[in-house]
Amino acid sequence: MALVRVCAPLCRELARVFPQRPFALELWDGSKLAATEPGSPTFYVKRASALAHALRAPGVFGLGRAYVEGSLECDDLDAAFIVVDDWQPPALTGKDKARLLATLVLAAIPAGIPRRPRSELILKGERHSPARDAAAVRYHYDVGNEFFALFLDESMTYSCAIFSRGARTLEEAQRTKLELIAQKLELEPGQRVLDVGCGWGSFAIHAAREHGVSVTGITLSPSQAELARERVAAAGLEDRVEIRIADYRELGDEPFDAIASIGMAEHVGESQIDVYARTLYRMVKPGGVVLNHAISLMRPEEDPTADKFTMRYVFPDGHPLLLSRTQLAFERAHFYTEHIEGFMRDYADTLRAWHDRLDGHLEEAERIAGIERLRIWRLYLRAARHGFDVGYTAVYQTKVRKPVRDLTPKTSRVRGGD
Repeated sequence: MALVRVCAPLCRELARVFPQRPFALELWDGSKLAATEPGSPTFYVKRASALAHALRAPGVFGLGRAYVEGSLECDDLDAAFIVVDDWQPPALTGKDKARLLATLVLAAIPAGIPRRPRSELILKGERHSPARDAAAVRYHYDVGNEFFALFLDESMTYSCAIFSRGARTLEEAQRTKLELIAQKLELEPGQRVLDVGCGWGSFAIHAAREHGVSVTGITLSPSQAELARERVAAAGLEDRVEIRIADYRELGDEPFDAIASIGMAEHVGESQIDVYARTLYRMVKPGGVVLNHAISLMRPEEDPTADKFTMRYVFPDGHPLLLSRTQLAFERAHFYTEHIEGFMRDYADTLRAWHDRLDGHLEEAERIAGIERLRIWRLYLRAARHGFDVGYTAVYQTKVRKPVRDLTPKTSRVRGGD
């Protein structure tokens, strides 16, 4: 009965200050708060620590911590994102806020000060330094090759597939994407190609096998590199595909005929995007093509680094930029742009396929990665899909070319008149 006396007042207070509620609530002691709209999701507060997390880190971050810890559950994660994004609670008076906070604190007291979930990562050192970038990438990918294989297609392609050109399955859509990039790069037999952020080698293998080029792929993840090399050997392409563990800033090769960067620029960051573009300019031959495939923000006012959940649980230091900012970096590096194509809807469909596949292997996923990492990924894949569904984010393929002649500004250059 003691727990009921603690939790029931919280439900009554929530019902009073939020008379219209697109969600239901069930607390660990059996106290319930009904939704006022049909089809609303139900949030299950399993332990007082969920409320304590909400107090310690108000907003999405605290709720995410509670979900990862397992003290907060929901019967419909997709509907939960709509509630978090769309619900506008009524303005509360100072008195109402004080009463609600008091009842919330009282209900959370049994948990004390909650600890961060074990899976939470707080990186140290200078942001986007080579050492910190390596640590961030390894956190994300060291969840295990077996884990990713549960929801990716057979090519282990971990970027937006293209369904909008007739593909019916994830496998077909990824093949469509790989071939589209190869065509945009204008690949010809005998060329040397650089694959920046090569992942498990899907594009490198496709380009070498289907177009007769030689590919150097780089990644910061040892586990990715190990499997990529195995897949290259299995395809009989060891003489044409090399996989390295390297930072793009460390490259010192002779220039390549073409460069693919697929799903990597999101990790570069505002502080390094100009370095990234200049590096690609240096690494491609005059007249050569670079294809940059990357997620972009759609709202200039958004700060992706403010999303603490993503920063600490999914993509540490991930920083998708506005398309205009990426283009500015390429222009500053003296590339000229030939083509830009967006695939927002395709990425939503890709993520839907991924989270549905993961949901079909929950027991195996938990065995491989543990319950916290599984919860993180179930939440992340849906949150990312929701971002593309509603237009928070997009993905663009940008084709740029290095001029045949040096276009470094010279004071003597003749310019046209008006």
